[in-house]
Amino acid sequence: MKINDELKKYIEENVFPEYQKNDLGHNIEHIKYVINRSFKFADTVPNINYDIVYAIAAYHDIGHYIDPKKHEILSGEIMYKDDNLKKFFSDKELMIIKEAIEDHRASADHQPRSIYGKIVSTADRNTTVESCLKSTYTYEKKLYPKESDAQLFDRAFNYLNLKFGENGYAKFFFKDEKYEQFLEDIRILLSDKNNYIEIQRKYINKLKECGEI
Repeated sequence: MKINDELKKYIEENVFPEYQKNDLGHNIEHIKYVINRSFKFADTVPNINYDIVYAIAAYHDIGHYIDPKKHEILSGEIMYKDDNLKKFFSDKELMIIKEAIEDHRASADHQPRSIYGKIVSTADRNTTVESCLKSTYTYEKKLYPKESDAQLFDRAFNYLNLKFGENGYAKFFFKDEKYEQFLEDIRILLSDKNNYIEIQRKYINKLKECGEI
């Protein structure tokens, strides 16, 4: 695997800092997590372009702070309007990147239009219960800042059930034992709402005490 050094430098210096505007669930640590997982899945695909994979993962949440509910569209537009990328990609490649960013969201009503979209969509899934407890709380807190923690925990429970429950909408296009174990763990937790809320409450309070949120 080899990423164009100039592309990597441009993204690290000009794109990564933009993630300071996002909530904790979609910050630069999340982006690096998705980049690393994207490379893992890309390694299983013949003749893959790692520069394209890198660009998709790097830009996929860049518009989240503007409007979380349509961030995949906004992120694709921001990437596509970045003329600096024309030094690294053809028009056809830029369209592949744009479509993959638009398609990455778990709740999308269609499958990704390319293997690149499937790679980053799969890489974007949480693989630990703790990351879900943290990201759902911070996400709901940003959307509903006046609500109590009890209300936010209730929202988080409903959201996670819709996404990861037995009939959840989260899609996965590559085999990943770590994700499969996570799915089993989160479904066990979600089987008892009261227990779920108590566990999230304790975890969030611990993060507050440590100054992490």
